[in-house]
Amino acid sequence: MREKLREWARALKSRCVVLMLAMKHPRTPWYAKGVGALTLLYALAPIDLIPDFIPVIGYLDDFVLVPAGLWVTIKLVPNDVWAECEAEAARRELEKPPKDWRGVILIVFLWIALAVLGYWLIMMSF
Repeated sequence: MREKLREWARALKSRCVVLMLAMKHPRTPWYAKGVGALTLLYALAPIDLIPDFIPVIGYLDDFVLVPAGLWVTIKLVPNDVWAECEAEAARRELEKPPKDWRGVILIVFLWIALAVLGYWLIMMSF
């Protein structure tokens, strides 16, 4: 069971890479890009609709919303575009991925900004 779950997670991760490539593809319709962007944002966001520390239900939203968003996006992207993006993702998987710190910097900046805002709000209330 554990191995099956790991394999499912790996497949989901690789589909997210294909989704990212499909969103950049010029022949992907705007509405597919919108659904794909929402799916990727939710998959990568540090904050969930239901926090993960809540037993069972906390992870249920991740197991339902991300695959559902992927499924809808796959249905909206033309088949030939999706196949082309899958081939590109497979090619990239063989190469060593470049290190990109932009996402980490963005998240750290957002948390610092929220902390400063919270501190400012608390200080203004006194």
